[in-house]
Amino acid sequence: FLGVMPAYSAADDALTTKLVTFYEHKKDSSVPSHQATVLLLDPRNGSLKAVLDGSVITAKRTAAVSAIATKLLMPAFAEVLCILGAGVQAYSHYDIFTELFTFKEVRIWNRTKEKAVKFANSVNGPVQVCSSAQEAVSGADVIITVTMATTPILFGDWVKPGAHINAVGASRPDWRELDDELMKNSVLFVDSREAALTESGDVILSGAEIFAELGEVVKGMKPALPEKTTVFKSLGMAVEDTVAAKFVYDSWSAGN
Repeated sequence: FLGVMPAYSAADDALTTKLVTFYEHKKDSSVPSHQATVLLLDPRNGSLKAVLDGSVITAKRTAAVSAIATKLLMPAFAEVLCILGAGVQAYSHYDIFTELFTFKEVRIWNRTKEKAVKFANSVNGPVQVCSSAQEAVSGADVIITVTMATTPILFGDWVKPGAHINAVGASRPDWRELDDELMKNSVLFVDSREAALTESGDVILSGAEIFAELGEVVKGMKPALPEKTTVFKSLGMAVEDTVAAKFVYDSWSAGN
């Protein structure tokens, strides 16, 4: 797939488009499944101001949005973090989640255990490698799914009541990470209603009702409900790339 994600932020006076390629690798590959480039344009005349590494921006902005959702939606006493998947997004999520939150235990599971072991050996803090997704999820307070799964790998009867789930993978209308039970028995938050109803297999195929967009919670228009079991379905929005690219460019410009 080739995705083109243009956006303009009036608040930041920033104009960008991101070009992202997505290849589903049937075998483990040294080339990432997602590769991206962000073009920053001058909103006054359309001139190209900068070409930025969109893969880094995508990894960091996606994890940052998950962290915002988690800050608002996770239970009051969250001690166990579980990550399902061991790719680029697992690393970026681990970095920001361990920086912002204090978990007593971090667990990881990946379809190929070697990648999970490599992850645990690469990051700064202690990580427990689990032999099954169920083992990783059992009793976890915050769960992050960042997999290439096309059928559910996380099931509702495994999930601790009141847990918060950031569902980041399964970005196609026929792909799933979460089963119907979890989708229907959780309070569902999304980054974009419009996107979720056309792009997310977890939302479309389960028929789960969307409670709120994350932005509505941030702005105080909808309650967060951290005492409930919550799911944040993240698909990514072009404006996130725009704000991040402008931030990077402004920082770089100030240094020059």
